[in-house]
Amino acid sequence: MVSILSLWLPILLSAVFVFLISFVLHTVLTYHFKDFRKIPNEDAVMDELRKHNIPDGEYALPYAMNQKELNTPEFKEKVNKGPAAFLTIWKGGQPSMATSLTQWFVYCLIVGVFAAYVAGRALGPGAEYLAVFRFAGTTAFLGYTLALWQDSIWYKKSWAATLRNTFDGLVYGLLTAGTFGWLWPD
Repeated sequence: MVSILSLWLPILLSAVFVFLISFVLHTVLTYHFKDFRKIPNEDAVMDELRKHNIPDGEYALPYAMNQKELNTPEFKEKVNKGPAAFLTIWKGGQPSMATSLTQWFVYCLIVGVFAAYVAGRALGPGAEYLAVFRFAGTTAFLGYTLALWQDSIWYKKSWAATLRNTFDGLVYGLLTAGTFGWLWPD
């Protein structure tokens, strides 16, 4: 067994490596530009939404407050009439990249901590590189990807976008695995 504290360096470095490669995947390579599509008559839709001063948040159209309302003829008519939507709204302006990047780095650290925990409980000091690679990499891959699939299952996010993010998660998992294998204590 290896303690999480003794794995602080691979946790930190794997987070740095994932942070840097995620920058490349999202800014240099252009395949994530296809994750969203443009709404027809974008300006008119934005003008209409702006009139309602909707607070930041996540919304469903139509919306049912409970199961009883979900089963009413009025709600069913709204659903059938369409369009239906899941929306994320923010007031406008450029979102704070500093806040998002900080949160992303903290998330990378958390995934690294879980990878350290699983690998550290399964393996002892001096474990073989490939054994460390498997445990840390699988845990990191799971942490970076599987929860994303729920958005395609339940919220109609494009499966293509989810698969692109899953590919990113595989890259992040491999980086984490390699870092832990490289820096595993003797």
